Amino acid sequence: MIHYKSREEVELIKESALILGKAHGEVAKMVKPGVKTITLDQIAEEFIRDNGGVPSFKNYNGFPSSLCISLNENVVHGFPSEYELKEGDIISVDCGVFFKGFHSDSAYTYPVGEITEEVMQLLKVTKESLYKGIEMAVYGNRIGDLAYAIQSYVEDYGYGVVRELVGHGIGRNLHESPEVPNYGKRGRGAKLKDGLVIAIEPMVNLGTKSVVQEADGWTIRTADRRPSAHYEHTVAIFETGTEILTTHKFIEENFKF
Repeated sequence: MIHYKSREEVELIKESALILGKAHGEVAKMVKPGVKTITLDQIAEEFIRDNGGVPSFKNYNGFPSSLCISLNENVVHGFPSEYELKEGDIISVDCGVFFKGFHSDSAYTYPVGEITEEVMQLLKVTKESLYKGIEMAVYGNRIGDLAYAIQSYVEDYGYGVVRELVGHGIGRNLHESPEVPNYGKRGRGAKLKDGLVIAIEPMVNLGTKSVVQEADGWTIRTADRRPSAHYEHTVAIFETGTEILTTHKFIEENFKF
């Protein structure tokens, strides 16, 4: 069942999303060679809690951390650890915040120092595909319209769109209906109605679309071990227009590439 939100509920999600955006900004300041990924997790959790929020991911179905930190060939659901970032890595930071009864969710993939042109293009195209999807996430369209926009854009570059992992509705629960895949056919899927709030999150691989789960039971990586990128926004759809509730502004004030 899809839970449509009132304007008042969306305003509460925006409050959650502001804390989330600022937490991402604090993490962005520390994405550089030599920093342990567990440090990024500690920074995010401390900021979220200091501002009255709760990390959405921590203890969610047993997940141990506030951030999903996925390096290089890892797509999503990686753990923070004692690993020290090094020049040439890419790192996806996915975070959620629960505040005043509502969740928000967003993700960003960073280059660490200098990376290859090939991988930099993957990051840029994946980020652009998020906004291609958002452009089609408008009242009266269907899930398939935004999914097709993402898929067709990234596949023009020869990249693989992950099938097993998808975006989702969000609100009082971190994961709600409907599922929001990054592949599909125009005119198919749930209709985008007034008050629908969804997390759109392209997960795009440099090589094959195929993924495998690591032995830790959480981390998903590319089957060919080539890099993967992941960007995400939470958006609200109204008859009067679509609003991006989360923000990457605080990231991009602190981290330029």
